[in-house]
Amino acid sequence: MADVEVRAADERLRRLEAVTDAALSHLDAGDLLDELLDRVRDLLEVDTVAVLLLDPHAQQLVATAAKGLEDEVRRGFRLAVGRGFAGRVAASRQPIALVEVGATDVVSPMLIEIGVRSLLGVPMLAGGELVGVLHVGSCTPRVFTDDDVRLLQLVADRAAAAGEIRAHRVEQTAALALQRSLLPASLPRPPGLDLAARFVPGHEFGVGGDWYDVFTLPSGWVGVVVGDVSGHGLQAAVVMGRIRSALRAYALVSDDPAAALTLLDRKVRHFETASLATVLYAMIAPDRDRVVISLAGHLPPVLARLDGSSALADVAVDPPAGVVRHRPRRNTTLPLPPGAVLAGYTDGLVERRDRVIDEGLDELVAAVRAGPSAEQVCAGVMTAIDTEAPTDDIALLVIRRCRSGS
Repeated sequence: MADVEVRAADERLRRLEAVTDAALSHLDAGDLLDELLDRVRDLLEVDTVAVLLLDPHAQQLVATAAKGLEDEVRRGFRLAVGRGFAGRVAASRQPIALVEVGATDVVSPMLIEIGVRSLLGVPMLAGGELVGVLHVGSCTPRVFTDDDVRLLQLVADRAAAAGEIRAHRVEQTAALALQRSLLPASLPRPPGLDLAARFVPGHEFGVGGDWYDVFTLPSGWVGVVVGDVSGHGLQAAVVMGRIRSALRAYALVSDDPAAALTLLDRKVRHFETASLATVLYAMIAPDRDRVVISLAGHLPPVLARLDGSSALADVAVDPPAGVVRHRPRRNTTLPLPPGAVLAGYTDGLVERRDRVIDEGLDELVAAVRAGPSAEQVCAGVMTAIDTEAPTDDIALLVIRRCRSGS
């Protein structure tokens, strides 16, 4: 009897090691799911293994990875929570085992075609929230043991983490694609101005809502925008897209930056509840000799002149868009002499965890100099400031007023 118990204990240890192998940590989310399913099918000696992840908006389970049920994944099989075997596991958030599968127990046509006789399913949970369902099936009737249930739940916990990673990466990719699609593919070339820009996505927190924009208005004025929507990920990028489009529309109906930002503020507070945005909106005069700026909670731009001086522009700062305020927004008019450079940016360029923001601003002011071209100024800033491992998105827009003949 003792030998039997020892062998059983050894088998449990082998199973545990197979699904907690440290080598699995080096696999990406997709490969990890595939490897876990292969190991589960071998360890439990089953014919099918499947992961169905939850689509929270549809409240449906979607076949995402499988062994023995690959057609379910290819066909994009979906199942409502509460319906069929996997749906019952999701609804109860408890393991369910069926020794003999009946005609009304399953919905998947693949399970019926293959002839699965016994099923065991467990919920995939992450942070107490349902992520999906993991289930295994056998084409011969069998009774799944408590050890089988514990093993499958252990795999489900690991697969849930992999599913979360995969979902996060998909969202991050979508957010980055959206964000980049809303940035100018190439900057316009308005007469008398030289422009250059940089955008670097944040690596630690993922993509956020930073953007820049330049457009020529029918009046001949040139609109310049640098903004940052609070938050990160796809939602921030979506809100950024809406705000960018709204501000372009308001710029067409108002030649006053403060008035345009007032309209934007109303839009954010009404339609983008709980969102905040800092925005620099500047309008450069048709003769390029001056710029009118309004700041909605945004950091002031850097103004550099041909005499070698460089400083943060003395511009009135009003609350961010989305904050209830009691005073009218303000404009500040600054002269823009020939050869001068105006640099707008988002806080990712100057903020770091290990220093106060004033140090970052001082570093930026020192880096912005009135150079022979906006591109050289932009490149110089990015070289002088550590931008290779940002913890937030970085947007930088440099506007240089051309000198006569340059």
